[in-house]
Amino acid sequence: MTAVLRSEDRVTPLELFFDLVFVLALTQCTALMADHPDWEGLAKGMLVLGVMWWSWVGYAWLTSVVDPEEGAVRLAIFGAMAALLVVALCIPEAFDHLALLFACAYAVVRAGQLALFRVASRDDPALRRSVTGLAVGTAVGVGLLIAASLADGVTQGGLWALALLLDMLGPYLFGSEGWKLVPGHFAERHGLIVIIALGESIVAIGVGAEVGVDAGVVAAAVFGIVVAAALWWLYFDVVALVAARRLEHAAPGRERNEIARDSFSFLHLPMIAGIVLLALGFKKTLEHVDDALKIEIAVAMLGGLVAYLLAHVAFRWRTVHRFSTQRVVAAVVLAALTPVAIEVPALVTLALVLLVLVVLIVYENHQFAELRERLRHQVEPD
Repeated sequence: MTAVLRSEDRVTPLELFFDLVFVLALTQCTALMADHPDWEGLAKGMLVLGVMWWSWVGYAWLTSVVDPEEGAVRLAIFGAMAALLVVALCIPEAFDHLALLFACAYAVVRAGQLALFRVASRDDPALRRSVTGLAVGTAVGVGLLIAASLADGVTQGGLWALALLLDMLGPYLFGSEGWKLVPGHFAERHGLIVIIALGESIVAIGVGAEVGVDAGVVAAAVFGIVVAAALWWLYFDVVALVAARRLEHAAPGRERNEIARDSFSFLHLPMIAGIVLLALGFKKTLEHVDDALKIEIAVAMLGGLVAYLLAHVAFRWRTVHRFSTQRVVAAVVLAALTPVAIEVPALVTLALVLLVLVVLIVYENHQFAELRERLRHQVEPD
């Protein structure tokens, strides 16, 4: 099998098709936590999301090297999609009777990525060395997940956590020099996955509304979609544009790869996790708009928003070395709402969340109007 190296910087239809399967994985993570709305359920949901994220990240790097729509690579991507679908179907029982099937299907997903990387690195010794390091780390991580399928309780959770930790440490342990990417494609791919996660939060509103539609549910649904829109605004209005340009202007090799690793592969994980936790909060709010949130759900929803905002702060700092004080303040205010959220109706909590985000956006648009205009339209300062 041969692989055609990518030359264009636009995300292809096949990559979007691949990401649709990842949508199901996000939905299943939310369902796992919704069915077990306690601390253990939240921890399991986040572990599954972390493992799934790194499988997606692997394909984001892969398709920034090879063209997924050329030759046999297209068929290999279809095979990976089938395996990823099986993984997603297993998520609700990934710690129970489907644990071994989950681990084996996940192994196929990762093996497909490594095989395609190996083909792409035939004439590139530096990339081949990086792929070899990735293969070693992936094999150990998959082995830990298979071992976890034979365990239970704390031991099982510990093995999952260790597998995820090794995946996250791999890019640091095996160096960054050998990897390659197309900046425009890589940034766009991560922006699209943020949209997909936001779409999952909207799906959660629909699922939560299955209990029936009344005035409270309508209000909660409207608040929810505006909150999702606010999260979209906070990412795409300026932040995503600046990050994409910084990646484009970075020197190819170590500098560009490390920005891509830190700003996109790492710091987008808490953003996605935050949106998934918010989706859980949406679902539970729509189910019981007049009841206060349970402490676990309140922490999940508000903590998810805090993680999202703080990830933005770190993202901006890593990308352009600018600190966003106002987003830190907003995160602190949201965290401080937790004691309120377990006492007042869920609809009130959602309204307060919306108020904080709207105030943040209005403040940023006013305070940084000139800078925003310049960045969005690439106007040089006088």
